Formats: sequence, C-alpha cells, structure tokens
Amino acid sequence: MSPMLPADFVAAIAAVSAPTLVHAGTEVLFANAAMQRLLGYDLPALQAMRFDAWATPESRQALHHYGLRCLSESDELPAAEAAAQTASGAVRYLELNARKVCFEGSALVVMTCQDLSDIRHVQTSLLDLSRVLHQIIENNPVATFVIDAEHRVTQWNVACATLTGLDATDLTLGLREAWQAFYPERQPLLADLLVDGLLSGDGGQGSRPYRPSALIRNAYEAEEFFPAVGEGGRWLYLTAAPLTDGQGKVVGAIETLQDVTARRLAEEEIKRHRNELEATVAQRSAELLNMHQELGAFLENASVGIISTAKGHITFSNKKFAEMFEFGEQSPVGRSTRELFRDDAAFEGLGRVAYPVLSQGQSLMHEMEMRTQQSGCLWVQMIAYVADINNPTAGTWWLLQDRSEVRRVQAELQQNFERIQETNAQLEDAQNQLLQSEKMASIGQLAAGVAHEINNPIGFVSSNLGTLRRYVEGMLKLLQSYERAGLEPPAPALREEIRRQREELDMDFLAEDLPLLLSESDDGLVRVKKIVQDLKDFSRVDQADWQDADINAGLDSTLNVVMNEVKYKAEVRKDYAALPLVRCLAAQLNQVFMNLIVNAAHAIPERGLITLSTRHADDWVCVSVRDTGSGMSPEVARRIFEPFFTTKPVGKGTGLGLSLSFSIVKKHGGRIELESEPGQGTEFKVWIPVKGPQQPPDEQSAG
Repeated sequence: MSPMLPADFVAAIAAVSAPTLVHAGTEVLFANAAMQRLLGYDLPALQAMRFDAWATPESRQALHHYGLRCLSESDELPAAEAAAQTASGAVRYLELNARKVCFEGSALVVMTCQDLSDIRHVQTSLLDLSRVLHQIIENNPVATFVIDAEHRVTQWNVACATLTGLDATDLTLGLREAWQAFYPERQPLLADLLVDGLLSGDGGQGSRPYRPSALIRNAYEAEEFFPAVGEGGRWLYLTAAPLTDGQGKVVGAIETLQDVTARRLAEEEIKRHRNELEATVAQRSAELLNMHQELGAFLENASVGIISTAKGHITFSNKKFAEMFEFGEQSPVGRSTRELFRDDAAFEGLGRVAYPVLSQGQSLMHEMEMRTQQSGCLWVQMIAYVADINNPTAGTWWLLQDRSEVRRVQAELQQNFERIQETNAQLEDAQNQLLQSEKMASIGQLAAGVAHEINNPIGFVSSNLGTLRRYVEGMLKLLQSYERAGLEPPAPALREEIRRQREELDMDFLAEDLPLLLSESDDGLVRVKKIVQDLKDFSRVDQADWQDADINAGLDSTLNVVMNEVKYKAEVRKDYAALPLVRCLAAQLNQVFMNLIVNAAHAIPERGLITLSTRHADDWVCVSVRDTGSGMSPEVARRIFEPFFTTKPVGKGTGLGLSLSFSIVKKHGGRIELESEPGQGTEFKVWIPVKGPQQPPDEQSAG
C-alpha cells in the first residue's frame, strides 16, 4: 500500500530546481517539473511505470540495486551514475544522489539528478580526437614518429618500426632512444632541433642541409643519409613540424621519414615520384596540425573547466577553468596546483584518494570544496585520468564542474526535510495524546460493568465471612467450656451447658458447611484476581514498549474486560488458531480489539452472535471480529474510519474509536478489512505482520 505524501513534502520537492524523484522501491510516488522535463514524461506517466523503467537497459539493473540499497541501508550512499532514455529516445547521462526518508512507518527514497551529458560529451570527444590522431599517425604509410618537449618518443608508427627495425615499445618505455635507429652515435634528429628551437631562417645546421618546408608553415625538411638504417644505410626524406599548445608554446614535434634510396640509385624514378611524396607528406602533416588545432579549440571553449597537470603544476587550462577559479587576466599555466585548495590537509586528502585509482589507469570521480584566487570557495566535481599510464611524466587531465549551486539546493532540501520531520513528530505526539484520551474514555465506559463483575464475588465472600464469624464465636464459647471442664471435675450443670452449646452449634452441620464456605470464598477471590489480571493484561501498563506478544491471550483478556458489555447482547464463540508471537504494542492492539468487540455488541439490536477467530498466513496473523448485527450501508462503510464519524446517538460515542484503531493498525504495518451488508452483520479483519513494521520509528513510540 503506497504511502500518501504530505502536501508540504510534495511542495518542497516541487520547489527544488534540480530534477528530483521520490520512489518507494518499485513505484514512482512523485517527480518535480525539472525531472519531468528531463525525462520527457508527465507525472501520471512516471507514476504508472517502475521507478527504474526510464533507465537504459544497460543501467536498469544497477539503478534498481541502487534504489534497494538506499531503502535497506541507514548510511547515506555515495553518488551513482545511470543512463536515462527519455521519452523521445535520447540518452542522457545522470549523476544520482539518493536519500532515504521515512513517513508513517514507510521508507521512501528522494533522488536528485545532475545531467552529466555535457561532461560525457567532452570526455568522449577528447577520447575520440585522441584516437583519431593516434589512428592517423599509426595507419600512415609514411614512417612517422612524435616526440614531446622532453624529447621522449610518444608515438612510433608501424611504418617507422618497419623502416628502422626498432620496436615502438622499446622507445615509449625508454629502453631505447630514437637516435639509435638512425645514427651510430648520439646526435639530434630534425624533430629534436625543432623542439629545442635550434632551427631558424634557412634552417642551416652545420653540414646538415635542413630547409624550411615550402608547404607546411614552421616545418622543416631535408634529405639525409642514415648509415644505421637498413643494410648499408638508407637515404631518407625528412619532414618535421613543431606541435604547439594554445599559447603557441612548442610542446613537441612530429617527423615523417620516407626512404628515398631508390631515387638516389635511379634519379629519374625518384624525380617522377617526388611531387607525389611531398604532397602526401604535406597533406598528412597538415591533417595532424589541423587536428591539434581543433583539439585545442575544443578544449578552450568547453563548458567545463579543463586542466592538465604534471609535477604539481598546471600545464594547460581553458577559459572556463580560469573563470571558475577567478584568475582574471592571469594565466593559470605554470601555477602550483596547491593554490586551488583551502589548506594542506585538503590537498593531501585528494592525493590519498586519487593515487590508488589513477595509478591503476582508472578514471577518478570525486567531489570536494576548493579555493578560488579571490579567496572564495566553490564545490567542484572532478573527473581525472592519466594521459598515458605507461608514461608517468605525461601528466593528468582534470575535468572540473562547479557544483556549488547543487550543494546549495541539497542543503535547502535537507532543511525542508528537517522541518517536515519536526511537523510529523508533532502530529505523532498529538495522535498519541488522542489515543490515550480515547483509551481512558473507553475504560470509563467499561468501569460500571467491571465493578459489577467484581461486586458479585465480593458480595458472597462478605456474606460467607459473616456466617463464618458466627460459627467461630460459638466454637470459641464451646472451647472455653471445654477448658473449664478440663481444669476441675465437671459439675452436672457444666456438662449440661456443654451439651446444650453443641446442640446450638450443630457441630455435624458445621463440619460439612465450613469447607463449603471456605471453598466458595476462595472461588470468589480467584474470580476477582482474574478480573484484575485481565484488566492489567488489557492495559499492559507494565509493558508499553514493542514486544513479542500472544495475540490469542490479548484477545481473551480484552474479552473478559468487556464481557459485561457483551454478555447481555450476544453469545461469544471463539475459533483460535495456533499463532506465533507477534512484534507489537500489545496495549494498543488490545484497545483495537476492545473497540471492535464493543461495537459488535452495540450493533446487535436484541440477541445475537459474536465470533472471534484468528489465523496465521505466511508472515501475517489475522484477527476477525464478526457479528450478526444490523450491518452497514455502503455510505456508512465508506466513512466508518473517518475521525468523529459515528452512527451512535449523541453522547454514546466520540467517533474516534475506529479512526484510532485504523491508525494503530497502520502504525503496526498492518491493515483493516471490512465486509458488511445491511441486515447481514459485519466482519472486521485485522491483519498484523508477525515481525512488526518494516522499520518501527524509534521502535515506534508506544504513545
């Protein structure tokens, strides 16, 4: 049975700007307008589907488990990600933050969503651009290699490995150096000279005839003999171009090598192919440069902050990052990453979190508070990954998104939750006071009947005690006469007195009557004791907390308390099944049974039958109270549990008995079923879970 959400709670969720959804494990109870816009479904459509039905098939099971974990665990869960399929078929990537709340004994989940699709798009685009660049170089039939600003080889394609016989792995791992593929002893390659800025103007470098490329800006070319390449050496046509970042700083170089030995051996053949070769090299180099420029433009204009770090310093940053951290006109590049944190503890804390993840080549997702250059603070969600797991010096890429507004919304939502919980506590206190008042009113109505039940046995015990007093007084006089006769020889007059007293006492009758008097008195006192015990069991004044109770025994004790209300109106039949002990507030359930039994008696106009039955089904017990009274019309049955609704004359009922009974059963996680027809009697079935409610609040206050 789905819980009814309080109006102020629904209003609080509706006012949240972030997409927010409330569910109870399987069904959607409420979704605010932002959530409806995000998914493309209106509220009735969302409520008609399972709460995880809007997830893509790949994310649905994980989302389902996440929802169940939130319901079953008391601690707040970390954020999770899921892919949502909107009504239009589009896929959106979401970050989920879920929190469990409880209303009227039912656990609910409030889930706030953050659309990460733009971040995912940036990540995918970065990876795609990187893959495209790598594939262009790797699949280039021209031998090509790339070095970084530290002269380390970052890519050595298959054609280059085939040409030189030097495996790319040896170079990228640092086991060999690039010059060893071309020279017998160390000397710089054309790409090395470009990185070091040693070429300018006509490009002359001693005896090595490097010249500016006529096709590619800032590129250089040459033909050179390399004795270490192949058998007997090879003539290679070289083209190298610098790779620059967004600020024009040289961060590496790309060099292509073509074997032109055949041309040297056959000049005419080489001349015929020269233009084709130069055009091919120019085209490939231009593609690489264009790709690098496009990548730089994409990073610079991304909607999230992007930086690259190495050795504790920022090596790249885009405009969004500078805006987020208030660098103004200053460039973040070259600044220490420590400046972005509040203190050393925060800086070192991120290191402890990031190192175990990034060192394994995995991406890191983390959220923390950081410091801007103007001493302000903002909450940042970061995604980080190592640029090259095989090259620790390649640095780390960081995608940063400002989450300050989301945090503010979450704090506002938390305040609303606390206000609602306080209101619920006040309502529960009021209900408990009303419950206690109704209990006292019920006990007051039963007081006359209970007094009558106690007065009957007390009356004949009192009568028996008067008779016993007369018997004892006569026997004491007789004993005194016996004592006088024992002290001196009995005179005839004394003997006559003793005989006369024995006849007056009728000792034979006393011998028979005394045991009967004592037995009747004992029976009367036992009846009084049982009535008092039943009253105690009914009220459970010494057991007001949640406990394992015998429902059959509670039903019996309640019946004994109200018997004076019932015995003149109806015969009571019992049909009890063997029941397990039930986790409950026994005194409150006894009050429910009392209301149902007394109402059944009041519904019988003359003489009828009340049947009390119990049964056990799976993890539930059922208590049935059926009468042969006048029954109810459909209109009365629909309103029977409303507060202050009563069919009794003025002054005969408050109209709260069944309403409070309904609340008590609901507090226990149970339900009340009603079957009634006019003239055919009425049956109430009370279903109570054996183990109690799923999570009794504070073992639910007994009230």
